[in-house]
Order: sequence, then C-alpha cells, then structure tokens
Amino acid sequence: MHKNVLVCVTQQKTCENLIRLGAKLSSEDENNSLFVIHVVNEKDKLLYNLSDGDALEYLFEITKEVGADLIIRRSKDVIKTLVDFAEEKEITHIVLGNSQEKDPSKNFAGKLKRKLPGREFII
Repeated sequence: MHKNVLVCVTQQKTCENLIRLGAKLSSEDENNSLFVIHVVNEKDKLLYNLSDGDALEYLFEITKEVGADLIIRRSKDVIKTLVDFAEEKEITHIVLGNSQEKDPSKNFAGKLKRKLPGREFII
C-alpha cells in the first residue's frame, strides 16, 4: 500500500522522534512520500525566544537528513490548515505527539481524526 506520511511538529527538538518514526513508515517503499509540517497560529510568534530558532534549525536538519521538507505555515485555523494539506497531498498516515488534553473530544488529535476519517493516526 502506497503511503503518504505527514508528521506534525512543533519547534521543539523532541519532535525528532516523530520525524524519525514518520521516516521509518515512509521508507518501506520508495514510492512513499514524507511531509513534515509545523503550523503556527497567526496570533502566536513564530519564535518565542532564541532557543526556538535553534530548535527550528535542528528540525530542518533532521527533515533534510531523512529526505523530507519542513513545511511551515501560518494560519488562523491550525486544524483546517492541516486538513487542507492532508487532503491536497492525499495523506494516508499522520504522525503526531500526545496532547496534554486527555479528553478526545477536545484534544488536538481527536479534532484532527474527526476531520480526516480513513487515515491512520500514529500518536
């Protein structure tokens, strides 16, 4: 089965594990695709401090190492931006970290799952 893998990241160095997991999923077949995306709410600063810049640079290096591009978007609606991107690129698998909100009706992954049925989510 052809896989288009989308890894959703923040500007934290800890996202390296997510990127590497996405790379492993997409490496099973040379026809698979890997996308790494970071969507910033328009109300938020892209970088809160200098260490965020270092972390973002680190993520660029990791995505380059695994053969993916790091896509950064600004949006008023982060979920809609991710849904639109996933539909445009025909994403089949979505890799993302745990949400601090445990209620699936309110947490980020739960909202994304409802908007993108039929995709495999790896959390």
